[in-house]
Amino acid sequence: MIPVILCGGTGSRLWPLSREAYPKQFLPLAGARTMLQATALRLDGMDGIEAPILVCNENHRFAAAEQLLEIDRAAQSILLEPSARNTAPAIALAALAATEGGEDPLLLVLPADHVVADTTAFQRAVSGARALAESGHLVTFGIVPTCAETGYGYIRSGDAVSGGWKVAEFVEKPDLATAEKYLASGDYNWNSGMFLFRASRYLEELGQYCPEILAACRAAYAGAGRDLDFTRIDAEAFARCPSDSVDYAVMEKTEAAAVVPMQAGWNDVGSWSALWELAERDDNDNLLRGDVMTEETSGCLVHGGDRLIGVLGVRDLVVVDTDDALMIADKSRVQEVKKLVQRLKKDARSEAERHRKVYRPWGYYDSVDGGERFQVKRIVVKPGCQLSLQMHHHRAEHWIVVRGTAMVTRGEDKLLVTENESTYIPLGVVHRLENPGTIPLELIEVQSGSYLGEDDIVRIEDQYGRN
Repeated sequence: MIPVILCGGTGSRLWPLSREAYPKQFLPLAGARTMLQATALRLDGMDGIEAPILVCNENHRFAAAEQLLEIDRAAQSILLEPSARNTAPAIALAALAATEGGEDPLLLVLPADHVVADTTAFQRAVSGARALAESGHLVTFGIVPTCAETGYGYIRSGDAVSGGWKVAEFVEKPDLATAEKYLASGDYNWNSGMFLFRASRYLEELGQYCPEILAACRAAYAGAGRDLDFTRIDAEAFARCPSDSVDYAVMEKTEAAAVVPMQAGWNDVGSWSALWELAERDDNDNLLRGDVMTEETSGCLVHGGDRLIGVLGVRDLVVVDTDDALMIADKSRVQEVKKLVQRLKKDARSEAERHRKVYRPWGYYDSVDGGERFQVKRIVVKPGCQLSLQMHHHRAEHWIVVRGTAMVTRGEDKLLVTENESTYIPLGVVHRLENPGTIPLELIEVQSGSYLGEDDIVRIEDQYGRN
């Protein structure tokens, strides 16, 4: 059995904490581990389980690989989607990778951004579904509902089969009255988006019901190339692939769909209210994270960082504070947060895409200040890592080392810059920053010039394969 961890998605309903460049699957929203890490660790101890196949956006490749490395796990393959095409093509790429050597394993498909509180119950449900999948069924896991939830799709169970039920119907998110009828009937489970099936069976059913998706994925995978530890899918071929979910493309059409119930404390953390519901709260029903002080406040979620947040005399609010954005919403309307993200994109605001702190394979930078013709960044480079050999057309840079030692390439010169020392990179000069030491290198960068955007980087050489 090979887990397929779907690591795409932008998590826009959890803005401003989740953003396109660093979405919710890479954040520790429901514990000390990130959601991706928790998904990988959930597999520990299962019989016959192999290393996972990860499918992720190519812009997230280094974050995904590093987070697995942090928990001493490794993917057998990390497939890079050059563009978003939803879950049906993503699973098809994983199935093609899994069958490339002539094998035909079971694929356990898991979104990277769900919470499962009871690992034992999760593994028990997967083990119970194995015989169904081996017999040719396409198994989906239905979450036994605990309330009349209107935010999830539902699966209606049909005739019993060994270990589960035939799927009679997939239904969209219902209104409250309909959800209450579903709950009372006992015939419906929440649609979890988790699946178990043999790789060849998925490809067979996809070819029957959506042959254009399968053909495009075969062409895209055939044109794939290796890039460090990643498999880079052919962008031109994949761009021709229709975008569709696995539910619409296959599961709602196939005669082989089966559902296995699961009671494992599942939550898709699809909104701030969902996070509030699953987390431990104080005596006033508040979920408080960070430096937060409350008075006469109840039913609120307040998520902050290092600076103090004071909340007085309110109830049922969501307050999320980050370095560069503050979001305040009525808890009953947090499903609409994506409207704010859409407006940010329309106005070309950077807050829709990235945080003030931006992670790179070599470390990160934090844009701490900026104005007309200048920008100040705090840069941290991990031991043994280096930035690309590059130059800029529109800006010069001043580097001041505050911790560690920097090896600086500046034109034809190489120089060591230690703590409390600085150097200057004139506009147009080829340069590189390296950390030859054993501790993180920290420096302050002051940029000055007519244009300070990140796209004014001409990479001449890069160990991470970036253009």
